[in-house]
Amino acid sequence: MRVFIAGATGVLGRRLVALFRARGDSVVGLVRSTAGERAVAALGGEPCRADLFDAEALARGAGKCDVVIHAATSIPVRTRPGARDWEMNDRIRRQGTEALTACAAKIGARLHVQQSVIRVARPSDGAFFDEDSPARPDPLSRSAWDGEIIAREAGRRHGFDVAVLRCGWFYGPDAAHTRLFAEAIGRRRLPVIGKGDAVWSCLHVDDAASAFVTAAAANRSGLWHVVDDCPVSAGEFIRYFAKRLGAPAPFHVPVWLARLAAGSYAVDFFTASVRTSNARFRGEFGWTPRFPTYRDGIDHVVASRAV
Repeated sequence: MRVFIAGATGVLGRRLVALFRARGDSVVGLVRSTAGERAVAALGGEPCRADLFDAEALARGAGKCDVVIHAATSIPVRTRPGARDWEMNDRIRRQGTEALTACAAKIGARLHVQQSVIRVARPSDGAFFDEDSPARPDPLSRSAWDGEIIAREAGRRHGFDVAVLRCGWFYGPDAAHTRLFAEAIGRRRLPVIGKGDAVWSCLHVDDAASAFVTAAAANRSGLWHVVDDCPVSAGEFIRYFAKRLGAPAPFHVPVWLARLAAGSYAVDFFTASVRTSNARFRGEFGWTPRFPTYRDGIDHVVASRAV
């Protein structure tokens, strides 16, 4: 395959470049800087400096790639993000998808792989949901849902397949939010909010990358949830991370107090259950996560000494 990756220098994108090259595939990685060009080249990819929102420039850079992957994001890394902090990520999900699917049509790609989030279909009551559940996007996931729609409509209009991978909450040794968690836990500044019983479906970034490669090689249209095998409560995740870091046990704070201190976006993340399964993706592709539980993943994060 010849693969074009938007977001090639991110925590997911770097892994994608390396995995595709290890398979013997050719990779063109979209970058924004000289440092990005060096990073992609060091992984064996061909760097392409272009504007993510310029379909013509993307098509010139992608050339004869037969797979286009949208792995670009701009998730804010702040302890108290506001609505404006999410604007660039929303633009990447919407306008970036428009440009990348237009690029796919121009170069005659056979497949577009769209990164999305499982939160798109999260029921408000925290019940289990899967790929057949109706979409219920909230303000944080609305742009991801819009990106899915844009990608599918472009695929139908131009005749290429579209694989949508809704991923669980990413974590990994080089992920900014994981490092932020580790720093806060070490300083005892990441408490368990409320009962800590919200259920998370997590995903180590290494497993996210392997899932994207699996989907690209399969060349199929569809929607799949990609998470690990073991949903975990927010409280247990934080307590286990603290234990493995050798940090003091986290304390508890009531939801109302956390909302005053950290804002609604952060508190909603820690108190909303997002409970789903990888059963469909595992069953249809024979995929298995390298880190099937949060314990396996956190152990790897701590052992890496990157946090």
